[in-house]
Amino acid sequence: MHRKPHLPQKPCRHCARPFAWRRKWARCWEEVRFCSERCRREARRGGAAS
Repeated sequence: MHRKPHLPQKPCRHCARPFAWRRKWARCWEEVRFCSERCRREARRGGAAS
């Protein structure tokens, strides 16, 4: 049984691409705002969304 298509998703605040839940975010999913470290760093630098 393959369950990956049923994972929750949300849009990245920086690039606006949807990203799926990951196991490492199990305890803090509500606090996750960016899809990657790169987007998090770019958002902190004040870079414009792509």
